[in-house]
Amino acid sequence: MSIRHLFLWSGLVALGLSPWVLAADAISPTAAPSLGTPAPASSVLGLQEVLQAARQSPEVLAAQRAVNAARAEVLSADRAPAPTLSAGVASIDLQNGNGSGSFWSQKRIDKSLGLDWTWERGNKRALRTETAAHSAKAAQADSQEVLLLQQINAQAAFYDLLAAQQRLQAVQAISQSAKQLAHSAQLRLKAGDLSAQDAARIQIEAERSRAEEQSAALDRQQAVWALSQFTGLAVPRGGWQVQGEWPASTADTAQADALLETLIEQRPDVIAARERLAAAQTALQSAQALRQADPSIGTSFDHFPGTSTRLMALRISMPLNGWQRFDGDIARALAQEEQSQALLQKTLLQAHADLGALVQARQISAQRLQIFESSILIQATQVAAQAETAYNKGGLALTDLLDARRTLKTTQLEALAARNAHAKALGAWQLRLAMPGRAH
Repeated sequence: MSIRHLFLWSGLVALGLSPWVLAADAISPTAAPSLGTPAPASSVLGLQEVLQAARQSPEVLAAQRAVNAARAEVLSADRAPAPTLSAGVASIDLQNGNGSGSFWSQKRIDKSLGLDWTWERGNKRALRTETAAHSAKAAQADSQEVLLLQQINAQAAFYDLLAAQQRLQAVQAISQSAKQLAHSAQLRLKAGDLSAQDAARIQIEAERSRAEEQSAALDRQQAVWALSQFTGLAVPRGGWQVQGEWPASTADTAQADALLETLIEQRPDVIAARERLAAAQTALQSAQALRQADPSIGTSFDHFPGTSTRLMALRISMPLNGWQRFDGDIARALAQEEQSQALLQKTLLQAHADLGALVQARQISAQRLQIFESSILIQATQVAAQAETAYNKGGLALTDLLDARRTLKTTQLEALAARNAHAKALGAWQLRLAMPGRAH
């Protein structure tokens, strides 16, 4: 028997009803908790559908666009300075004139057409391209991290909604049983078989169960909207009905500890931090290369009627930068390199803490769930059933019976919360294991 069915069965037993009352509505996986009718097929979601939708969420698509932009930066960086085309006229004699005839072939005017190139020294183009390439790799790693976090959040929202559904179903079953018990108490009161005080207490418990049903319904609606936020899917009328099984409560501590250091190095955010450090180091080399001036080399062809129509000129120009002109650029690049180094150390520490906490959460939640499934829930069910029997035979006070029922209900909900926490921790760990580049 699954824990979901155990919740419903134990709740009905504790309230003195047959375990099969409302079984069709409460246990059916396609029952809509709020209406007790099957949900339409379009509103049923599985875990794989949720994870696939998370891959197409707006946050993931925006990160992918950033990768495309970073790759375009690589193409822009891997370009030499464009040559410069120049044209001009010279030797225009304003005092004596330039003669008669055609402007292009007879007037004594020096006409020239030239081309100039900038000669980049210090390997500037290669360094510029390498910096952009490291930045593109960092953007790609950022995109993978965004995708991974989006899937982790979507998976957690899926399990939250699954838990909210089952909590609502359990609360509805308990509320219905409490309502029927209150009706029976009113009949016994009229027959003189029950005191007015006990009947009032039973009625209060029924009203409290009804209020808790409304609260559980609200929690389910909030879980629906949280799932929509992480998947980008439009919420259908009536919300979603998620289908899935809770994962088994197992924890392989040795394997998790062995994979911890490997996972840290393969985390996308760590890879992105390393690539940004490499980009900053290359940018520092590029800034230092600015001290090597880039000369411009050019040539031009001249046409001067009366002297020669085939004249050529060669020229070279060199900027006089001075040794200290780019000290500010170098100092800024050095500071950015040191900042990237510090951010890498911070990312490593954060990654170690996150994965360590994830491993601990997975192990502790599995152990806690096993305790609930193997001991606490079973004992609470037995105690509630014994209290019900003793009360019906007149051997137990109503206060003790209500306490036993409250204990059972609290235990049921705590066990459901434990299963939800374990599923989310295990799911996050499995998604981390399935990162790109890892062997499955």
